[in-house]
Amino acid sequence: MDTSARDFLFRLLETPSPSGYEQPIQRLVREYLGPVADAVTTDSHGNVIGAKNATASTRMLLAGHCDQIGLIVQYIDGDGFISVQPIGGWDPIQLVGARVTIWTAAGPVPGVMSRKPIHLLTDEERKQVPKMKDLWIDIGAADKADCEAAVRVGDCVTLELKAQELRNGRACSVAMDDKIGLWVVLEAFRRAVAAGPLPCGLFVASTVQEEIGLRGAQTSSHGVDPHVAIAVDVTHATDCPTIDKKSEGDVALGRGPVVFRGPNMNPHVVNRLLAAGKAHDIPVQLAASGRATPTDANVLQTTRSGVATGLVSVPNRYMHSAVETVALADADRAADLLAAFVRGLEGPIDWAP
Repeated sequence: MDTSARDFLFRLLETPSPSGYEQPIQRLVREYLGPVADAVTTDSHGNVIGAKNATASTRMLLAGHCDQIGLIVQYIDGDGFISVQPIGGWDPIQLVGARVTIWTAAGPVPGVMSRKPIHLLTDEERKQVPKMKDLWIDIGAADKADCEAAVRVGDCVTLELKAQELRNGRACSVAMDDKIGLWVVLEAFRRAVAAGPLPCGLFVASTVQEEIGLRGAQTSSHGVDPHVAIAVDVTHATDCPTIDKKSEGDVALGRGPVVFRGPNMNPHVVNRLLAAGKAHDIPVQLAASGRATPTDANVLQTTRSGVATGLVSVPNRYMHSAVETVALADADRAADLLAAFVRGLEGPIDWAP
């Protein structure tokens, strides 16, 4: 991954985008796509869609969701402590002791996610997994009025957004799910366009609200009406302690992007992805799902009268935590794989299984 591409990824990772509050990151997406796409639009749902050669007979859609799990301010008590609801799927234990940011109309407000100290927990409380209602955010407010001067009910909250590089080309951050996938589809779009005249109409969607029900992929794909679509998301890397590969599959950081097989994936799309990987010496891992996946691919497949759909994933350790960890090379190779797939869409193609 070259320096400019890496810098753009880190800008995405350090920009807030809880589901329903994606506007800041979508500004970055529009800025990125402007010089590359023929047209960049934002629909009423908030999806940003770039298009190139849009009137071609075959329409291809790349989709990556820009939203991240987060929190939303629910209540401010008399002492100025803040209770929250989750946006998306949280394990509350991941939140205990975390630095957080409340994103207000006036700007970011720092805080800490707190609970009663272990010294003061009863024996019974020590045995229980903490619940969201047992946690609160402390911004240092003097009282309710002081807190309400800075924060309103309905403001969104993220963990502190800070990306960090690790050894051997790894990087960790909040919200690798799915900003690494968003980076992949944007970079694949750019690389496919840069290679010369396209054999298809190419669309890329930065979709919203995946974490609360795959909502943006449904609305954006309905608007584009593609013949073929590929979603890019993260998948669980199983190359770390305590994960059973027999039940979860064998997926490792650094071994390349993951191509899924199963009923949510069109076999022609899968075969073309694997052929593109082989032709361009791009290492690819295989994974299986016996049902509709909990990704944008689920709703892409069932848009209108049906779309030939594929799912490419970036291996990710510690999903839905503050330290989601990926290999940057896997993302780089995923972008190359998708660009090669797009460049191969020549002539009429029958996608019927």
